[in-house]
Amino acid sequence: MGRWFTMRRFLFSAACAATALALAGCASAPPADAVVAPNAKLVVQGIPPIPQALAERVQRYNDFRGHGFADWHPTQREMLVLHRGDSDATAQLYRLAAPGGMLERLTAEPDPVAEASWEPQAGRYIVFARGRGGNEATQLYRLDPATRQATLLTDADQRHDFIGWLHGSSRLLYGSVPLDRTADGGRRAAIDTTLWLTDPLAPEGRRQVAVLPGAGWFGGAISYDDRTLAITRYVSATESEAWLVDLASGERRRVLPAPGETLKASHFPVAFRPDGSGLLFISDRAGEFRELMLLALADGRITRISAHIPWDVSGVAASEDGRWIALQANVEGRDELRLFDGRTLKEAALPPLPAGSIGSAVFDRRRGELAFSTNSAQGPSRLHSLDLTSGRVAGWTMPYTPPGLDTTRFGEADIVRWASFDGRTISGLLHRPPARFTGPRPVLIQIHGGPEGQATVGFMGRYNYLLQELGVAIVQPNVRGSEGFGKTFLSLDNGMLREDSVKDIGALLDWIATQPGLDASRVLVAGGSYGGYMTLAVATHYAERIAGSVDDVGISHFVTFLQNTESYRRDLRRAEYGDERDPAMRAFLDRISPLSNAGKIRKPLFVVQGLNDPRVPYTEAEQIVAQVRANGTPVWYLRAENEGHGFQRKENADWRFYAFVRFAEQVLLGR
Repeated sequence: MGRWFTMRRFLFSAACAATALALAGCASAPPADAVVAPNAKLVVQGIPPIPQALAERVQRYNDFRGHGFADWHPTQREMLVLHRGDSDATAQLYRLAAPGGMLERLTAEPDPVAEASWEPQAGRYIVFARGRGGNEATQLYRLDPATRQATLLTDADQRHDFIGWLHGSSRLLYGSVPLDRTADGGRRAAIDTTLWLTDPLAPEGRRQVAVLPGAGWFGGAISYDDRTLAITRYVSATESEAWLVDLASGERRRVLPAPGETLKASHFPVAFRPDGSGLLFISDRAGEFRELMLLALADGRITRISAHIPWDVSGVAASEDGRWIALQANVEGRDELRLFDGRTLKEAALPPLPAGSIGSAVFDRRRGELAFSTNSAQGPSRLHSLDLTSGRVAGWTMPYTPPGLDTTRFGEADIVRWASFDGRTISGLLHRPPARFTGPRPVLIQIHGGPEGQATVGFMGRYNYLLQELGVAIVQPNVRGSEGFGKTFLSLDNGMLREDSVKDIGALLDWIATQPGLDASRVLVAGGSYGGYMTLAVATHYAERIAGSVDDVGISHFVTFLQNTESYRRDLRRAEYGDERDPAMRAFLDRISPLSNAGKIRKPLFVVQGLNDPRVPYTEAEQIVAQVRANGTPVWYLRAENEGHGFQRKENADWRFYAFVRFAEQVLLGR
């Protein structure tokens, strides 16, 4: 209860005889032919040398550093914070004793900390989660905050997810699923999720609570009497169920949809009422959008709490005493904080809050203070707290921005709309470069992943270089299948409708051609994961209307993807893309896959991949690279041996962006 549902800087040589690897620090200009070599973990094919001069221009845009909230201390007013410090390659765990205080480092590893939580009774230790090399095989560790020593708590051959602490003791509930490494030949006939209850000080005595069929079990709320777990069974982006698990016997029963109810909708349990009478949950069962609702456990009666908010509720936190409920409403991609009285279930007024989109919010268990994060076009995530008694807002962190950059001048995105092939209105975010760039501007179309992701307002990070220094406009489309626009819109790309979302990008290209400030002859398309598939599909359908494409960890063939993605994800992805075991669906997936149409990709292609990716295995990248090259189209290929589904290490992400900028300059600006 109370938890929200939902890079290091380089050290530069000061010597004037800097090597080609140095990016800054010398008083004299680098030789004209100096280059920045990739590090030993990067495999580079077809990418021309990266000039050191380019890296020096870009470097300061690579070092924005915000803060993520991890947990409140159980007895003191202090926070656990996730942050990439000055000497960190990835986000690490820090302790923050007071608003605006100095961060105290607790971990220092090459791999990022995913989440962390204090032992809830006295704060004797911390449990945190971390994978290795981007493999997402998350393990749980116990951290001694005094010695900084970390002790592995879990089985390295499985993936483990933190569920929550019991209320009356320091026992931890977590879920585990087996790993198969299917891209390397591993196979498993069936996948189960095992729930474990453990004392992190004696992990060898853990107790198996239940074995749940399948891999779609996540999240959860533990009742105040520590007898029951409410957990989500995820079926698809538009269907999920709420189940109750008896923590003593392991017996389970579905409560949403109710037994005998044939309704298919999303149901996400988030918190029990303190007296055990009801369960707060998020659902779209009453309409197009996800609302906060209350299930009365005695008779099954459902009360709609946020029905007056015509947008998706994407996050909920409840105070330990049940007095307050905070929720996050996704208003056209900008997350707003709303507050409700936990007893009357009526919306309450909030004091003025810092500007920006809300990232997460968590109540302090004992004081009822609400921690929340904000970010905006002017800066990355920063942490605040709201005292609900006094109404005072305190700022806890300030993001790091490199010297010489005035981020307050970075402009907000505009929401733009266009009509697609079937008359449906599609929207997106348009980021315009500063007014000093005159004439029609080249365009980057940046497509989100998911596919049920969403382009949301916020800080653009290193992509501000394209806006501020190159004058490239950026459009982030929310094609059909995106979250945040209702469940009907969310399902419009399912199964045989897959390419309708690609046609939405075709309509976007039409719209760009009507805009006097945009240059339809200079369009670069980029995306990651499912956005990588979309990028490749656009490159096959609209080759003559784009200048090039950048595919990050993208699906190149749906059948091989479904065969090779980790087993614990396969059935969940079949629900979205279609079941390749059905002959008709297999034929359709083969026909529309970019690999089957690689001969149509005639503009330069840049492919980026992590070797350890469990979601979209590296084989998806290797096969599209080989086929497009065989057809004579120029292909740049960058693979990181120590990354997974996207680059997380700063040294890798920096070099990848230098190459991205060089590619963009070449295809958009003719440099």
